[in-house]
Amino acid sequence: MENNLTSSDVEPARGDIVICRVFDASRERVWKVWTVPELIRLWWGPKGFTSPFCKIDLQVSGKYLYCMRSPEGKDYWTTGVFEEIIPLERIVCTDSFANEEGEVVPATYCGLSLDFPLEMKLTVTFEEYGGKTQFTLKVSKIDNLKEEDREDVEQGWNESLDKFDETLQKSIISLI
Repeated sequence: MENNLTSSDVEPARGDIVICRVFDASRERVWKVWTVPELIRLWWGPKGFTSPFCKIDLQVSGKYLYCMRSPEGKDYWTTGVFEEIIPLERIVCTDSFANEEGEVVPATYCGLSLDFPLEMKLTVTFEEYGGKTQFTLKVSKIDNLKEEDREDVEQGWNESLDKFDETLQKSIISLI
């Protein structure tokens, strides 16, 4: 699978994580699976995790609140604010750990390292790619993250995106 970054907006700065995938689905379908709460709940979280809660106010200055549940039953909440939304093309938002009320908390609240920033930034782009969709995720504002934490973030996103790809193939999407 060839992955070409075509947007300078997702070029990585020092310390950023950039994950690029080409999905065998239309851009509209990829956008829908990324933005519709009922569909996000099907894929959100790494392998073995479930997503019992997802709420999104998909507009600039709107917020989201997601919960992912580990196989052991521990809940991890994340929240953020949408800074930019260009339908079918680009989403930029903040990303922070949260409590179940949606209040931003340090990563230590979730039992994670002190090195996680209080707020990260996610930039997601959706580009037509020969009848498929090139999807690029950039995680930034993580300059001080330890290497092992960076690897965990990258692994978590890649496992989530594997589940995302599986969700793209389900026929239920057309019903929502």
